[in-house]
Amino acid sequence: MANSASGDSVVDRVVRLIEAFPEGATSLQLTELADRSGLPLSSAHRLVRQLSGHGLLELGAGGNVRLGLRLWELVNRNSPTLALRQAALPFMEDIQQVLNQNVNLAVLEGWEALFVERLSRRGSVANRARIAGRMPVHISSAGLALMAHQSRELQAEYLEQFQDPEGKVTSEVVRHLLAEAAQLGYAQLAGVVDPDTWGIAVPVMNGRRRAVAALGVVVPLAEMRLQALVPALQTAARGIGRQLRD
Repeated sequence: MANSASGDSVVDRVVRLIEAFPEGATSLQLTELADRSGLPLSSAHRLVRQLSGHGLLELGAGGNVRLGLRLWELVNRNSPTLALRQAALPFMEDIQQVLNQNVNLAVLEGWEALFVERLSRRGSVANRARIAGRMPVHISSAGLALMAHQSRELQAEYLEQFQDPEGKVTSEVVRHLLAEAAQLGYAQLAGVVDPDTWGIAVPVMNGRRRAVAALGVVVPLAEMRLQALVPALQTAARGIGRQLRD
């Protein structure tokens, strides 16, 4: 694979181009895309034209660049989360009907919770989780529920490298949160991301009793009913796990 003068391969540069689109942005000007990806304008233009030929990007009039439908098609056709989302959606819809609040599904990706599905309704509380969005493990109930049910080796590696960018949380605090989540069978965080909300999440276990996902809800702090929420979530998570094993 040919390298640029900087040593980056073509694959490196293509990834940088695609990653340069910020969350929620449907298009960028070519000059801005080049700047955000750290590529020379001529290189960005050449790669955009090549990717447009495959439908992965769309180059419009005036240098307007959009992510192509072909990219969405390929990702969704072969995504490893497709079976998980299909298994989880009926159970998520049931939970949402009962609570009338946000319901989300996440997987562990590195040291972050990656949200692969979310259901919400008008009037529900604020929820920072977005589909294809990420949140650090220590500020996400889904992240804590997932990490608490990983191997001791992975947890030790996570805690060893842990550092809160804001300097508010220590690795010992996170260790306690993980131990609590493992003991209780669910994770909870009150007012961490938003002061008026409470996040609760439970693990979805596979046949080997490892957490492959986390099912969570975000509810108003004033309406928190832990004794009712947790059993409903755990029942739904067991249902999703059975669907995956089947």
